[in-house]
Amino acid sequence: MMQQTALKYDVQVLENGHVELSVPFPVGAHLTIFILPADDTFQDLLLASESSLDFWNNPWDDEDWNNG
Repeated sequence: MMQQTALKYDVQVLENGHVELSVPFPVGAHLTIFILPADDTFQDLLLASESSLDFWNNPWDDEDWNNG
């Protein structure tokens, strides 16, 4: 499996719906771009994903993981 790095850009939409980005990839590289409006939705998802990590912070899981 190839490791992928996510980049985040905060940009403003220009005339005619155009968005300009300078990216650190070579000419001709294939990119997949996800566009989300800047609102609280993404922050809510981030907080939900972070809060669920407490499930793994328990002595039983640590014991099984460290001795496995």
